[in-house]
Amino acid sequence: MIDARVLLSAKRTSLGRAGSVALRAAMIASFIALAGCSLFGKKEVADEPDVPAGELYNQALFLMEEGKMRQAVTRFDEVDKQHPYTEWARKALIMSAFTNYRLGRYDDSVESAKRYLSLYPSSPDAGYAQYMIGQAYFKQIPDVTRDQESTQRALDAMQQVIDRYPNSEYVDDAQKAILVARDQLAGKEMQIGRYYLERKEYPAAINRFKVVVQEYANTRQVEEALYRLTTAYYAMGITQEAQTAAAVLGHNFPDSQWYKDAYKLLQSGGLEPQENKSSWISKAFSFVTG
Repeated sequence: MIDARVLLSAKRTSLGRAGSVALRAAMIASFIALAGCSLFGKKEVADEPDVPAGELYNQALFLMEEGKMRQAVTRFDEVDKQHPYTEWARKALIMSAFTNYRLGRYDDSVESAKRYLSLYPSSPDAGYAQYMIGQAYFKQIPDVTRDQESTQRALDAMQQVIDRYPNSEYVDDAQKAILVARDQLAGKEMQIGRYYLERKEYPAAINRFKVVVQEYANTRQVEEALYRLTTAYYAMGITQEAQTAAAVLGHNFPDSQWYKDAYKLLQSGGLEPQENKSSWISKAFSFVTG
């Protein structure tokens, strides 16, 4: 059984590059500076409509570098409010998404990034905006025992990075995040399936393990799923499917402890793993035994 703590550790590893990637994005975003403009005055100027866009933007960058993230995001948002649809507003909007992410304001980060994509879908930073959406959802992935809506949203958002921006530098990270999200979703199916199995509600348990085998065969959860299918089918007296599940498990994961346990279970009833090629389990893995 896959420990939920392993998933959480993998999730943190997947997100490891987010800070460095975002920081580089911040530096790229700040490459234009207005010559001779003052970064700061002593009085508050963010609410004054006549403050030049570049000055507001540079104030925000200065605040961010000083670690004053809340004030920085306020300045970035002011650029968009006071000077909408300008190049400064475009740059400020993506920085607002990043700064909100750093603050843990994930919903606000998603909102800014989505607004950016709606206004500037073909800009050089569009891939990064989509990636930020995925990261914000990813940060909200809960324990496997809870509802996994954020996990599915993270997966969908990261898939959009791959599909819409295949040449983006964020594709590799998106692919890694998808693997973790898929494993998490498979883990949720396993958690529910085990619940039914413990209560001897075998058909309901089989349906959950079936989802893992058919939809998440490339996750770490599939070994246990095949073992649990062996157990459930054996308990119901559907020995041919139990034998097939064990055979598929042994063919793909011969050194797995789950396979050893499945083999012992069948042996206790005088059976051995044996593939039924017409079984849905065999078709799901599409392999032919020797």
